[in-house]
Amino acid sequence: MTYYIFKLVTTAGLIVAISEISKRSTFIGGLLASLPLISLLSILWLYIDTGSSTKVSDFSRSVFWLVLPSLPFFLLLPYMLRKEFNFYVSLGVSVAVMMALYLVMVAVLRKWLIEL
Repeated sequence: MTYYIFKLVTTAGLIVAISEISKRSTFIGGLLASLPLISLLSILWLYIDTGSSTKVSDFSRSVFWLVLPSLPFFLLLPYMLRKEFNFYVSLGVSVAVMMALYLVMVAVLRKWLIEL
């Protein structure tokens, strides 16, 4: 249980730290958020918990393929905000487009017989 709490506090602390840094510098916050820190922590926790290089390899491959449909989110959201759309509308539309692209990506990967 102590290990679980440690994982939770470490991971949540990282997210809070990045959001606080972003208040002072959006560039530094963006740089830190763009690093695969959550993926790295997830890989570390997965390996410690399972000891399986195969699971880590499969997880890493899945992250690679599934990060691709998330990238348009980071273009659409700022575009809509600059066009003065409401924040929540912009966020909702950007998330909806991202989710649709996830569905497309999963379908494409299945068609190519790439397992996730």
